[in-house]
Amino acid sequence: MTDSNMHSETDPAQETIGGTEGDTTRKDPEDWVTGDEPMTGAQRSYLDTLAREAGEELPADLTKAEASEHIDRLQSNSDRTS
Repeated sequence: MTDSNMHSETDPAQETIGGTEGDTTRKDPEDWVTGDEPMTGAQRSYLDTLAREAGEELPADLTKAEASEHIDRLQSNSDRTS
């Protein structure tokens, strides 16, 4: 791998994957570093679809974290899968 492909300054021999920490790919939206940024285009599109199906109107100026929370809520009440 070239230096431009390296994502970590840590020694790869010290890094691990798996283990007993559970699902580390899911993080509470409140803990996101970029959670206060505007929602992404993909979030907006999917949220628009879910909200229409649920008959809900949501503000268009949601943050990434707020959009994620609405998506999770609407998905749990929908027949649609993620």
